[in-house]
Amino acid sequence: MKKLSFLFLIFLSTNSVFSQFEKIQSFQRNLIDSEITASNVALVFKEGKVIYHNIENSMHPNGKPIYNNSVFPIWSMSKPITIVAMMQLYEEGLINFEDKLSKYIPEFKNLKCKGKNGIYECKNDLTLFHLMTHRSGYSYYDNPQFFTSTLKYDNLKDFASDVANHPVEFEPGSNYLYGINMAILGRVVEVVSKKTFYEYLKEKIFDPLKMDETKFYLTKSDRDRFQPLYINNGSIKGFTNTLDELSYDINNKAYFGGEGLVSTLDDYSNFCQMLLNGGSFEGKKIISQESINMMTKSYSKIEGDPFDYGFSLFVLKNPVLDGTNSSKGIYGWSGYHNTHFWIDPEKKLFGLFMTRAREFSSVIQKEFRRAVYSSLE
Repeated sequence: MKKLSFLFLIFLSTNSVFSQFEKIQSFQRNLIDSEITASNVALVFKEGKVIYHNIENSMHPNGKPIYNNSVFPIWSMSKPITIVAMMQLYEEGLINFEDKLSKYIPEFKNLKCKGKNGIYECKNDLTLFHLMTHRSGYSYYDNPQFFTSTLKYDNLKDFASDVANHPVEFEPGSNYLYGINMAILGRVVEVVSKKTFYEYLKEKIFDPLKMDETKFYLTKSDRDRFQPLYINNGSIKGFTNTLDELSYDINNKAYFGGEGLVSTLDDYSNFCQMLLNGGSFEGKKIISQESINMMTKSYSKIEGDPFDYGFSLFVLKNPVLDGTNSSKGIYGWSGYHNTHFWIDPEKKLFGLFMTRAREFSSVIQKEFRRAVYSSLE
């Protein structure tokens, strides 16, 4: 009888937890029912513990269920990891953000700019700060094979040399333009550390954070756990295992710091915990709180946008305009195939969402945050 009572209490406790967070589960389910994503997983961590973790599987015959060890391409959620690597070098006094990029990659010394009257030699020097803040003038380009391609490049040295010969869209520092900046910074890390970018990340970030599944390549067994891509762009709808866009070849050393990593929910959760905990994880200091403060300062503003932009992170400055009841000062980022995270220092909380779906939608992160904060009221 006591055993039955104990099991009943467990049932009640579990049921009440899902009742409190039914808006999050409903959000996850609606993404599948609306054919925006296939299977997806969400996690919310608050005040030192996971308060919500739910895998919502589509059960589609052509899809693949998500498990705790499922692997996802995180695309632009690679960027905050690259930023943390740069902050480590900064803390060690090995770089200064006002340094000219040409100090580390000489090919950038005579950088060209696009102007109304054609191409000319830039008046402003391109600095590390410009890359950190997406104010370099480098964009992403219509042809995905133009630069960040593991078919075209097998190392960052050749990649950076080619980029240096391409004119920027405007004078460095004069505007904000989202682009290939973090991939260039990966080469800076290599030059300064005298290691490949992946070797540096593994030693200084991934191993201390127990991020064993976060890397630039996929083995055969990794492939078995890799989520297929779900596409619904109006004309194409379905699953594919062939549109990776990056090779994920273990022998390719073009380690693109803006888009190249794969990871798991558990791994990236450790990265989020480190940020939430002021730069430390399980007693190991990765970066300082002062570095996080620098990363999340406002360096670029866009009119009508509730977010300002820091070191490759959004920072919420106008919660009313955002309209999700999110705390002022939350920061985070998202990835091309709809991986999303944010950190809330005020509520000591982070949210993390993973799926693999195109087309990319910032609305997913927004509605995830809305569901989370309404569940906490």
